[in-house]
Amino acid sequence: MSYAQSFERLLTILAELREKCPWDQKQTIQSLRPQTIEELYELTDAITDENWQGIREELGDLLLHIVFYSRIGEEQGQFTIGDVIRSVCDKLVARHPHIYARVQVAGEEQVKQNWEKLKLKEGRTSVLSGVPRSLPAMIKALRLQEKAKQVGFEWDNRDQVYEKVEEELAELKDAIAAQKPGEVEEEFGDLLFSLVNYARFIHVDPEHALERTNKKFRTRFEQMEQLALAGGKQLHDMSLEEMDALWNEVKRQG
Repeated sequence: MSYAQSFERLLTILAELREKCPWDQKQTIQSLRPQTIEELYELTDAITDENWQGIREELGDLLLHIVFYSRIGEEQGQFTIGDVIRSVCDKLVARHPHIYARVQVAGEEQVKQNWEKLKLKEGRTSVLSGVPRSLPAMIKALRLQEKAKQVGFEWDNRDQVYEKVEEELAELKDAIAAQKPGEVEEEFGDLLFSLVNYARFIHVDPEHALERTNKKFRTRFEQMEQLALAGGKQLHDMSLEEMDALWNEVKRQG
C-alpha cells in the first residue's frame, strides 16, 4: 500500500468512526487536548528509551490526533487536513530561502537566525512569542534561551556561564541564610535557569539529562526495595544507614 493509500485509509476510518462511534462522536478539540499531551509524553518516553517499535506506535497515535483535529476543523467549517498539509509545506518553503530561493548561508546558526527574522516578518511581535506558555518550565527555559541567542543575546563562552551559575548559587545561599522564602524561590529559579544555560554551552539537553537521572533513581530505588524484601524488611522499617548500604550495593551492581 502506498503512502497516499495508507493516509487515505486513515482518513476514511476516522470519518466512519466520527459518524458511527458514540465515543468518537462526542470528542471536541478541548476533550482531545489532554489526550494529545499524554500521547506526546508517551512518544518522548519511547524516544528516551530509543524504543523504535514504541516510537512507531506513538507517532501513529499522534498522527491520528492530527487527523482527528482536522476532521473536527472541517466539520466546523474552519479548515481541512489538506489545508493543514499545504500550510506546513508553504511554511517550510518560505522559511528555507537558502534551499528554495537564492539566499546564501554560512551554516546552521545563520539558518536559525534567518528563521527567526522570517517569523517576525510574518507578524510576530517578539522573537520569544513562538515559545508556548504551556511548555514544561525546563523546556521553556531552554527554548527562551535558544530564541534570544538568535538575535545575539548570548554569553561569549561557557566559562562566563559557569561563573553565572556560581553567582546564582551564592545568591541562593544568601537568601536561605536571610530566611526570606520569596527570595529563596526566586533565587532557586535563577539558579535552575543558569544551569539550563550552562547545559546548552556544554551541548547537553537538560530535560533529557534530568529524565535519565529520574529513570536511574527510580530503577535503583526499586532495586533497593527488592533487596530489602529479600532480607525480610521494608524500607520504612530500616535506618538511613541501612538504606544507604542497600543503595551502595545497588550502585555496585551497576
